[in-house]
Amino acid sequence: MSTKIALTKNQVDNVIGLYSSGRIQEAIEEINSLNILYPNVPLLFNILGACYKQLGQLSDAEKMFKNAFSIKPDYAEAHFNYGIVQKDLGRIDAAIESYQNAISILPNYPDAHNNLGNAFKSIGMYAHAIESYEWAVAYKPEFEEAFNNLGVAQCDVGLQHLAIKNFEKAYSLNSNFIKALFYLGVAHKDLGNKAVAISTFEKLLKIQSYNTKVLRNLCEVKKFKKSDSKLINKMESLLNSDKVNQSELIDLNFALSNVYLDLGDIDTQFKYLSDGNKLRKALLSYSIESSIKLFNTIKDVFDDLPTLTNNELSQSSLRPIFIVGMPRSGTSLVEQIVASHNEAHGAGELEFSTQIFSSIIANISVEVDKKDLLFFREQYLAKLNALKCSKNIITDKMPMNFRYIGLIISAFPEAKIIHLKRDARATCWSIHKNYFDSDGIGYSYDQNDLAQYYGLYSDLMSFWHERFPDQIYDICYEDLTTNQEDETRKLLEYCDLDWDENCLNFHSNKRAVKTASALQVRKKMYQGSSEAWKKYEAHLQPLIKGLKSY
Repeated sequence: MSTKIALTKNQVDNVIGLYSSGRIQEAIEEINSLNILYPNVPLLFNILGACYKQLGQLSDAEKMFKNAFSIKPDYAEAHFNYGIVQKDLGRIDAAIESYQNAISILPNYPDAHNNLGNAFKSIGMYAHAIESYEWAVAYKPEFEEAFNNLGVAQCDVGLQHLAIKNFEKAYSLNSNFIKALFYLGVAHKDLGNKAVAISTFEKLLKIQSYNTKVLRNLCEVKKFKKSDSKLINKMESLLNSDKVNQSELIDLNFALSNVYLDLGDIDTQFKYLSDGNKLRKALLSYSIESSIKLFNTIKDVFDDLPTLTNNELSQSSLRPIFIVGMPRSGTSLVEQIVASHNEAHGAGELEFSTQIFSSIIANISVEVDKKDLLFFREQYLAKLNALKCSKNIITDKMPMNFRYIGLIISAFPEAKIIHLKRDARATCWSIHKNYFDSDGIGYSYDQNDLAQYYGLYSDLMSFWHERFPDQIYDICYEDLTTNQEDETRKLLEYCDLDWDENCLNFHSNKRAVKTASALQVRKKMYQGSSEAWKKYEAHLQPLIKGLKSY
């Protein structure tokens, strides 16, 4: 009777050493040799899977990790690694299941909890993500990455005041973990804490003096003076050097555009803005044709939608309010007003709504039926519930949801839809002069594209108004700034909300605002912002000519 020979520690250490030193192919050859002598060893399959993943051979990696936990079902690390591969393959649900399998085997597995949080966050399940990150740091109190991830997820749901503590914790654990310091500055910026945001960004620049992302964010909150010439010269020198890539050039151009806005040099401001916009458009590879195609698809698909009846509706205590319009049209201001009411919660720009809408568009080529509407409704309500808000009235201020008004009304006949209108030139200029983190606003970086896109928006809104004449509440930004109380009263009445004096004092609301309007909504209502474009009239002729019909 033959005796089974066990794999030795030296053999294992040798394989791991080859892998760790980057000698991946040698590691694979050694493991394949060992597999002949020692078949069905889960550890070898797990290491082999890691090797294939390192080489980008995800299908092979997937097979090896699966082999490992098929032989040893309680192999937590193999389940964890399998989850990583599933995430890389875009199979988020499978990744979640794999991380959960690993955790069920080894509950105190901080990396699995952290990755589970990342997976939940990627599909907009922020409450679950936050809970996962909290478990990660509970089991590993020195886990700076998880503290940072927890803070980012909290910021996504407007909990910047909690996030700040976690960014500070992450940085305190590792002073080289500077992205936590960056997010800390952004969180203070979102809360309107200008002084703290500025000091945080300046602290970061002492560590990384050429971090262009930090420079751009600093220039968005700091009021520059001629006495800041040293920093200005530094940015201009960096811009003209060969040390920066395209993305960094974009950051610097937008940063300097803000600087020269502060200095009152319109021509120089616009030069930097134009250069930044050209580079940003090129980086995104945006074409207006893609938007034209999307808008035509939307009108084709949603031309004749069914509407869910009360008997068909999945009941919920939640009452969503959708605030839509072009970016920079006043949507942040209106949300700040509504969110200042004691019965309403301002959820900000809920990315998951656009994700759900887009997936429906992508998967439907002919028509939308009631099953599609119920699917959308249930998915959306589940995501809202996952936010765990203490109030039932929740605003979703994703401006671009104007594209999906037909779907919203059909799936949520009880929902309120507020549409912001603003002078086309003022709106488009405000869009054109801002940098957007989102890649979905590619039209903003070219004046002709912007004018065309505004035309598509205007046409689509006419399309919705014709089909739903009494279900969209239009509010004019200029009227709101001129007649604040009257317009606010009418707005609250439409939302079925009683009068609340706090809505007139929206600027005192300490909630986080993650949009380009983060600083503006901290100010009292003021008039005249819609006239700002006139100073740039000579530079905006392509845009103005393109907008002449609107």
